[in-house]
Amino acid sequence: MSKEIQHIFASLPSVDVLLKQLGSDFPQGAAKEAIQKVLTSIRKEVIDGTQKSVIDHAEVLTRIQKELTEKQFALRRVINGTGTVIHTNLGRSSLSQKVQEQLLATSFHYSNLEFDLESGKRGSRYSHLVSIVKKLTGAEDVLVVNNNAAAVLLVLSTLTQEKEVLVSRGELVEIGGAFRIPDVITSSGGTIKEVGTTNKTHLADYETALTEETGAVLKVHTSNYRIVGFTETPELSELAELAHANDLPLINDLGSGLLLDMRPFGLPYEPTVKEVLEQGCDVVTFSGDKLLGGPQAGIIVGKRAYIEKMKKNQLLRALRIDKMTLSALEATLALYLNEKEALQAIPTLEMIGLSEAACLEKATKLATMLKPISHLNVEVEKDSSKIGGGSYPEHLLPTYAVVLNSSEFSAAELQEKLRQGATPIISRIKNEANLLDVRTIASDEFSLIQKSLQIIFKEGKEEK
Repeated sequence: MSKEIQHIFASLPSVDVLLKQLGSDFPQGAAKEAIQKVLTSIRKEVIDGTQKSVIDHAEVLTRIQKELTEKQFALRRVINGTGTVIHTNLGRSSLSQKVQEQLLATSFHYSNLEFDLESGKRGSRYSHLVSIVKKLTGAEDVLVVNNNAAAVLLVLSTLTQEKEVLVSRGELVEIGGAFRIPDVITSSGGTIKEVGTTNKTHLADYETALTEETGAVLKVHTSNYRIVGFTETPELSELAELAHANDLPLINDLGSGLLLDMRPFGLPYEPTVKEVLEQGCDVVTFSGDKLLGGPQAGIIVGKRAYIEKMKKNQLLRALRIDKMTLSALEATLALYLNEKEALQAIPTLEMIGLSEAACLEKATKLATMLKPISHLNVEVEKDSSKIGGGSYPEHLLPTYAVVLNSSEFSAAELQEKLRQGATPIISRIKNEANLLDVRTIASDEFSLIQKSLQIIFKEGKEEK
C-alpha cells in the first residue's frame, strides 16, 4: 500500500468522531452501520483510484446522512415550520415529555392494563381514567375509543339505534376527511331529524320535532366554522331541560376537547368539557389530540348509566384503544391537575400561549444562527400562526417567522431540499420565499435547521 493511500486512510474521521457529529438525529445502531458502510466505500474508491486526495470531513458526513436518510422508517419525525400548531398532516399535537416518560415505564414492560392490583382479578382498561376525569370534568364515567368520529358513532349506535336523532340543520357539519355528521348518524343505525334552519334554531323547533321515535337530542359544537350575523340557538341548559323532561339524553359532540379557558391567550370563548356537563349534557365526546394536546383518541364522558350501556356494545371491541394510547392520555390528563404545569409542559398549549415578544426573540436567535451561511438571505418578518385542527378557524396568532431566500434556488426548490433533509423541515412559501414560523419550532431544533441548510448550500455550491 502506497504512502499516499495510507495518508488518505489516516485522514478519515473515526467512527466515534462521526457519531458525535451526527448527534441524536439517528438511532445509534443504524448510524454505526451507515458510517462503516460509507468508510468502507471510500477506502475502496481510494484503492481503485477513484478517490485520489484527502476527502473533506463534511463530505464524509454528508454521504453518511444520505445513507441514513434512504434507510429511515417511512413514518419519520419532521420539523413543523408552518406555524399551524395542530397540523393534521404532521400528526396534530406533539406530546409532552411527561408522556414519553410514562410510555417508557408502561409500554415496554408488562402493565396492569386489565388487571386489578387490589383484588388480583381481571379489571377494566377504562377504570384507570375514571378518577382523573372525574376530578377534571365532574363526569361520572369515561370511555375512550380511537378517535372522536368513532366516539360519536359508538354513542349513537348505543343510544339511538333505530331511533330519531334531533339535530339543528346548522350543525350537520363535515368534520374533516369527508366524514360528515349525517353519515355518522345513519351509520350508527339512527335517523336524522333536522330541526330549525341553517342560521336560526329555536327551542320550540326541538319541542315540535319530539315524537315517540325520538332517541336523543344531539348538539354539535361548530368548532371548525362559524355562522355569524342573524343567528340564534337555544342555551344548552334549555336543551337539557327539554331532553330530560322527555326522558331523553342530551349528547354533545364538542370536537376539540377544552379543559382550560383559553381567553387569557387572547382567544375567543369556547366551552370547556366541565362547563357543558354542568349545563346538563348527559354524554360529551371530544378529541384527545387537538386542543387537549394528547394522543389521538375519542373521549366519551358523562353519566355512568349511559356509558355502561356503551361498554356492552359489541362495536366497542373494534374501536377500543391500546395500552400506549391509554398511557399517553392518562399522563396528559395528569398534567391538567396543575394548570400552570399544563400550560408549560403540554406542547400544544405552550405553543398557543407563546407571546408575540417570545416569538420575536426565538426568530431573532434562529436568524442569527443562519445568517453566516453563504448564499442564503435571512430576515425576520412579522406574520400570523394558525391554531389548526378545526379549532378557532377565524382566529390568527401574531408571530414572527424567519424568511429564507437565495439566488441559488427558487422558493420551491429550497422548500423541496428542506423537506428531503435528514430531519425533514416543513416550511411555508410566501412572496417567493420560505418562511419558518418559530411558534411551532422547538428551540432545540434550531441546530438541526442550521445543519440542514449548511449541507444544502454546500452541496449547491459544489454542484455549480
